[in-house]
Amino acid sequence: MVTYLEFEKGIQKIDQDLQEAKSVSDFVTVSILEKNLEKEISKTYKSLSDYQKLQLARHPSRPYALDYIRGMMEDSYEIHGDRVFNDDPAIVCYIGTISGKKVIVIGEQKGRGSKNKIRRNFGMPQPDGYRKALRVARMAEKFKIPVLFLIDTPGAYPGIGAEERGQSEAIAKNLFELSDLNTITVSIVIGEGGSGGALAIGVADKFAMMRYSVFSVISPEGCAAILWNDPKKQEQATKAMKITAEDLKELNLIDDLIDEPFEGGHRDKAGAILVLKKYFLDTVEELEKLDDETRLDNRYKKLISIGAYVDESVPIEVEKDEESKSELTKELTNKFNSFLDKIQTSSDKKD
Repeated sequence: MVTYLEFEKGIQKIDQDLQEAKSVSDFVTVSILEKNLEKEISKTYKSLSDYQKLQLARHPSRPYALDYIRGMMEDSYEIHGDRVFNDDPAIVCYIGTISGKKVIVIGEQKGRGSKNKIRRNFGMPQPDGYRKALRVARMAEKFKIPVLFLIDTPGAYPGIGAEERGQSEAIAKNLFELSDLNTITVSIVIGEGGSGGALAIGVADKFAMMRYSVFSVISPEGCAAILWNDPKKQEQATKAMKITAEDLKELNLIDDLIDEPFEGGHRDKAGAILVLKKYFLDTVEELEKLDDETRLDNRYKKLISIGAYVDESVPIEVEKDEESKSELTKELTNKFNSFLDKIQTSSDKKD
């Protein structure tokens, strides 16, 4: 069943007429309607609002992680379990080849249909899922296999069981470990990138977003509820939060914006899979030209630069006097040593 969003009603009407014309083999009408459909799609998608892009990112027909995995990988084999507690179905891990290149793909899977959505927990991973992802990423590091992370989650699961098993620790550990993982890593937001649930597999050499994807610290509904005590103001919140791929690229918070089909991945899954596959292979080829030290250094510099801000209206005086710098270093060192002495004295008194 095809799902149409509110702003796609014009497209829906032409689609329905087109199917009717095809059913009676009216090829003249089909030709006319196909041209009309192309014009309507162009008119609809060339001026999307931020909120409409959010709706596309959440579209139920949008390609999920398993769609990309099955469309890109050959000889794929699923890897299960975190070797500690459980096998979280909300995160899937596969080893295989893409165009003959051995790769590992780790993705967040929302699930289709009621049973699968419940089984996959609507794409909200538990701590076990993040530990599974880290275990598989470490295996990739051991064998020097490039890793592709596919982000698509409303957020990490906030249930009591998840918190009891260390949800925040699992996310934090992933951030720490993946930042220093010594193999090529590429992370792509394919739909909804929600908060820490997305960040936990978002630390990589290259971080990209599909054209109609979003990445945010909180859902627009949650933001609206906190700021205005009204979840219905999610459209206003979406615009204010700047969570679209274009906004984040402009703010230099992501490396690349992947040009998915103009009409969206939900209308052209094969096209979306093709552009993501090409981006991944091109990126891996580019990163393979770097030695490990350079690649890791570039990753480190990128990560620590996030959030850096300079108020250009305030002049910054750069001290060029090496002697003054040396005196300042000595002063700070002396203060630090004095602080350590106080701690040691206090400890001796307690003993």
